[in-house]
Amino acid sequence: MSIRGPVEVIVVDGGSFDETVEMVRGRGVMLITSERGRGLQMHAGARAARGCALWFLHADTYPSPESAGRIIEALRDPKVVAGNFGVRFDGTRRAARFLTWLYPQLRKLGLAYGDSAIFVRREAYEQVGGFQPFPIFEDLDLVRCLRKSGRLIHLPEIVVTSSRRFEGRSFALTFARWSFLQLLYWLGVHPRTLGRLYAPIRGAGKKVKHNDGSSEACSEVVQVSVESCES
Repeated sequence: MSIRGPVEVIVVDGGSFDETVEMVRGRGVMLITSERGRGLQMHAGARAARGCALWFLHADTYPSPESAGRIIEALRDPKVVAGNFGVRFDGTRRAARFLTWLYPQLRKLGLAYGDSAIFVRREAYEQVGGFQPFPIFEDLDLVRCLRKSGRLIHLPEIVVTSSRRFEGRSFALTFARWSFLQLLYWLGVHPRTLGRLYAPIRGAGKKVKHNDGSSEACSEVVQVSVESCES
């Protein structure tokens, strides 16, 4: 992945079992560790960042090289406090095509998810308290708070994200569970309670085999890219 522009890249590792740490150290970017959890990891990256605008990328989301420049242009409008990008799910399976179609429809309802590469002014992020340590829907919570601070903008630039969590299992069942959990969230059920229901979905297919035959779930690594204040 190559990003043009004045950026500071911070990779936050949540206890991965693969070669992520070694790969990051070989690329000369900042690496920090955190407890596992997207909200915890992204907030840890934000606290370590030095820029005046924060850009959050999940480890399996890939932006275009011009994306950082698009953020700089968008934030020249003082009314804009945050924004996100269009999303395309990788792969040719029906699930990937359906989700790529679905996300723009959900955007019309005011919904924005973390895999759409959310960016935000640091001042606004800190004002709303940043990402909360929720096991699920930390992205919806942040966006809902940011809408009270100013304008959120959607950029037509596309980021590509993985559809792996919907593969290797019944897509219809997985999507139904995901939709049901969101309904419960908007009805006021706390994300920590929903996280316990989401764990079987999220953990499926993410096991690491040890030499003794046992297995352990992998921690997800979250990458945080931070736009510097330079222009």
